[in-house]
Amino acid sequence: MSLRVYGNRPLKTLPGQATRPTPARVREALFNIWQGAIPGCRWLDLCSGIGAMGAEALGREAAEVVGIEQSAKACTVITENWQRIAQSGQRFRLLRGDVVQKLPTLKGQSFDRIYFDPPYASELYLPVLQIIGRDHLLAPDGELAVEHEPKRWSKEAWAELLAQVMPLAVCREKVYGNTAVTFFALDSP
Repeated sequence: MSLRVYGNRPLKTLPGQATRPTPARVREALFNIWQGAIPGCRWLDLCSGIGAMGAEALGREAAEVVGIEQSAKACTVITENWQRIAQSGQRFRLLRGDVVQKLPTLKGQSFDRIYFDPPYASELYLPVLQIIGRDHLLAPDGELAVEHEPKRWSKEAWAELLAQVMPLAVCREKVYGNTAVTFFALDSP
């Protein structure tokens, strides 16, 4: 599969269905929404896959990208992709392992933009959002985007989940065919 990011830069991919890269249409829409917030930001890429979202953030001048990915093969591809895209002065770091176990190691850091794209059928949504909220990983003016199937997470389902995840609140949702992205911000007291 051929995959390109901002500036028509090609990315290396993995064969087969081991990873599900965020569709180009969704990636473009997300970066249009966040366009003014990416230069100089700290970006956290959860369940990184082949690192397309982190590469896109680097290509759009994020100051730092941190990723978490479980697959060793994917981590090799992510590192190659991010090395190819990163410019002088940009930093990136990749943590290999289970997102629920690795995410707490980032406690004390905050990120301006967080992108979370787990396997859609996984049970990762609640524990990951709880850790993000509990460990204050989202910067005060930051946003978190969560990719999911539109049918799985209705507004009522998110409300029920968020009751367990304070202080996050839904700020908007966008649906692109079979892919939805729900955006969260810190809930004002």
